[in-house]
Amino acid sequence: MTEGVALLTVFVLAVFVGFEVVSKVSSTLHTPLMSGANAIHGVILVGAVIVAGTADEAGVLVVALIAVVLATLNLVGGFVVTDRMLEMFGARRPEAAAKDGAE
Repeated sequence: MTEGVALLTVFVLAVFVGFEVVSKVSSTLHTPLMSGANAIHGVILVGAVIVAGTADEAGVLVVALIAVVLATLNLVGGFVVTDRMLEMFGARRPEAAAKDGAE
């Protein structure tokens, strides 16, 4: 019981600290932070695949497969967001600039 309360306390404190740290980051640093987060999610995905591959019980396998699906969605979504943010900072294509000027 005491160990569970301690783990819950650490989790709640980590949520508050994480929220405070992320909310103080300027918008120009979000793209590099997303790239770093994507690398971390890649490691989480590899870990979930390893756990799914070595699962001996059906319950562990189900939870591991759910973790694989969620980690994959998170990883792909992070790359999509990073790509869109990088497009905002990129130079405009000449054909897009000409098209905007013609309208």
